[in-house]
Amino acid sequence: MIQDYETALAFIHGRTKFKKIPTLDRMRTFLQALGDPQLKVTGIHVAGTNGKGSTVADLRELLMADGLTVGTFTSPFIVRFNERISVDGTPISDDDLVALVQQVEPVVAQLDATLPTGGPTEFEIITAMMFLYFATQPIDVAVIEVGLGGLYDSTNVWTPQVSVITTIGYDHMQILGDTLTAIATQKAGIIKANVPVIVGKLPAEAQAVMVTTAAERQAPLQTLGETFTTKLLAPQGWGERFDFNNADAHFKGLTTPLLGDYQVDNAAVALQAYLTYHRLQQTPVAVRDIRQALAQTQWPGRLEVLNQDPLILIDGAHNEPAMTELAATIKARFGQQTVYLVLAILADKQHTQMIQTLAALPNVHLVLTQFAGPGTRTVTDPTMLEAELPTGQTAPIFADWQSALVEVTQQMSSDDILLLTGSLYFISDVRAYFKTSEA
Repeated sequence: MIQDYETALAFIHGRTKFKKIPTLDRMRTFLQALGDPQLKVTGIHVAGTNGKGSTVADLRELLMADGLTVGTFTSPFIVRFNERISVDGTPISDDDLVALVQQVEPVVAQLDATLPTGGPTEFEIITAMMFLYFATQPIDVAVIEVGLGGLYDSTNVWTPQVSVITTIGYDHMQILGDTLTAIATQKAGIIKANVPVIVGKLPAEAQAVMVTTAAERQAPLQTLGETFTTKLLAPQGWGERFDFNNADAHFKGLTTPLLGDYQVDNAAVALQAYLTYHRLQQTPVAVRDIRQALAQTQWPGRLEVLNQDPLILIDGAHNEPAMTELAATIKARFGQQTVYLVLAILADKQHTQMIQTLAALPNVHLVLTQFAGPGTRTVTDPTMLEAELPTGQTAPIFADWQSALVEVTQQMSSDDILLLTGSLYFISDVRAYFKTSEA
């Protein structure tokens, strides 16, 4: 019997993660048994290799600035599971979460007993709970992030008003395929007939998939760098400044507190999706609200400051494309400072490329460690990471990241920077440690 928060979470996390044969049929059957709550939800669907979380956060702020009540669905969580299903940035309450699990559990049991492949997976259950919650809450618009890929992701039973694909790069290759064309085909699976689709800066072969898929489905395609453009401006303090232009709108000197050129791309994609949504709704937008919304967007774990003196940052660069962007930001913004970078990576990531990307930065001192991985997922042994360094390079190894933190902070000068990165699960642990010690 599910009666409290702990047993509710245990029920969710106790489910299988993946099934051998990808299909949306099980998800459709599941939602049908729950009264098809997804049909009552309207909004924006966001896919992509990286940038989904920041884009969702930008969209939430933009839509809330209109006075709308905004539901968001994101993954993974940084501190608590409840963050994944939020309204106006406030996570679902423990009581509401328990009530939702109590509602879906008998349906799951029934499907376990009747479906040849067994009942819903963990993510299918979380997705169904989200649709149920948003269908019964007084929300005006939902911004729903794809969990993995797109074509067979359980959120893809839903038809939004606007679709978004932020970036495409190499990640989850054992599931999505090992070419950019294969990965792009999975992401393009969220493109629906006649629904506008906004895409960020994609590699040429990935963009070709978007063009073909959008044409087949008669979905108006809007591409960053073509339909809408940005111009980077010199930053003033922390964050980024940029101009934004499309056929109808010209905004000068917009700002985002999120650091990195790629965050300008994310903000521009979010802004274009927001403007497209408003055009479809035939509702006006206010430039002042847009400026303020983007200027106050927060997204935990993206070059987030945990401590000022010394400066300690965390960043969830958990795959090679994200690590390349992080390296570019370090070069552009912290190139004149010594950066101690504490790195821990899950074993299923492209750690060879990630290590070499960081090793090429002359001002970075790598420190290798590990953390308690989530569930059954394993963390790369730091001695293996050191073996992947270029010839002649070495890095200190620590059995646990807390020891690394103590050692590095004792070595640092007041001008140096400490950055912890390599896995979203790792920085979640670090963030929780800092937030607890503040309390």
